[in-house]
Order: sequence, then structure tokens, then C-alpha cells
Amino acid sequence: MGTSSFLRNRYWVLRHGKSIPNEKGLIVSSLENGVRLEYRLASEGVEQAQLAGKLFLKELKENNIPLENVRICYSPFARTSHTAEVVASVLNLPFEGPQCKVIEDLRERYFGPSFELLSHDKYPEIWAMDEKDPFTRPEGGESVDDVVARLASAMATMESEYQGCAILVVSHGDPLQILQTILDAASKQMEPSCGDFASRIQAVRVPSILSQHRKFALLTGELRTVL
Repeated sequence: MGTSSFLRNRYWVLRHGKSIPNEKGLIVSSLENGVRLEYRLASEGVEQAQLAGKLFLKELKENNIPLENVRICYSPFARTSHTAEVVASVLNLPFEGPQCKVIEDLRERYFGPSFELLSHDKYPEIWAMDEKDPFTRPEGGESVDDVVARLASAMATMESEYQGCAILVVSHGDPLQILQTILDAASKQMEPSCGDFASRIQAVRVPSILSQHRKFALLTGELRTVL
């Protein structure tokens, strides 16, 4: 994905490091469970977050981006806030300071009560459903398009609050692959009517694009430049 003039900032995404739920093979997707400290990073995940922080620092230096232009925006879940905190310490930024911001709209996709706290082995069922129809919700949970709606809101927040910043978005597997899907498609929008961010995102909220989000999958602790 190349740089695109429709955004005021540059974005990197980081999937949280390996978490205790990852180690246990559990789906923890509701906000009330997700914020519990027992679902923080596993020790391997802390190492992954440190490595990601060092890699991000290297990229900032290569792009001549000063640390005061960096913002870390993260999901409120324990595994993502833990990851963001580790990265902030590598960059020597105060985690409680103005450069780090929790955004609830970056939270994990809620897979619904029939998946919550059950085995990871159930993920392929959801992704098969997404591929067939990204507007279909798992029972009581969020569809791909539901996640798009709140990611668009998170992006609008970041775009309105910051300008000319390097923003690290610390979130989860599904939300980040969906975010990359819509930003990649939005950056290719050539329609003159799609000048502003909101109309570009609206234009790409179609099954043929949203059903392909698995193409942008990230490993735990993986950092990627987006736009």
C-alpha cells in the first residue's frame, strides 16, 4: 500500500503480542472479558511487543520521524493495552501521557456468545461465513461490516485529533485485517465523488472487498506499515 493523500497522518498497525488466551487456545472477544488482567500478554508476547517496538523505532529513524510526532492508539483489551505499554516503554514515551490514547472502537471483534471463551478451533467457521457474506453476523456477535463501521469511527477520531503524525494502531487480528482491507481499497478509489475519507470508506463497504479480509492477516506481535 503506498502513501495516500486522503489521510492526514501515516499509519502502522500492530497486532498484540502472544496473549494468555492465545496460549490457552481461547476466544476472548467480549469487552468485559477482554479487559481482565488474567488475559494480558504471555511472557513470549511481551518479548514480541519489545521486538515490535524496536522495529517501529528503526522505521521512525529511517523515515526521519521525530518521537514527538508519534501517537500510539490502542484497544482497551488487556492484551492490547499491555502491548502498547511495552512499545511505549521501548520508545521512551510516557504511557499515561498525551501521546498514547485508548480508543474503544479499536477493540476486538465480538464473535458472540456461541464462540466466547471457547476454542480457537472455531475461528475458521466464522471466516468461512465472512467469505460467503461479510454482512452476516455470528449469532449475537459482529459482522465484518459492523467492525468496519466502528473502525471508520476510530479513524475519523485519529484523523480529526492528529495531523502529520506517525500513528501506531495496536489492535487485534480481525479488526486489523479488516482495517487494512478497507484502507487498501479506499486508497485505490478513483471516483471523483469519493474525495473525503468517509465517502471513500462508504464506497468500499461491499461484499466483494470485505469478504477478502483474511488476505491481510497478521501474526501476533507483527508490525506492518499501512499508509
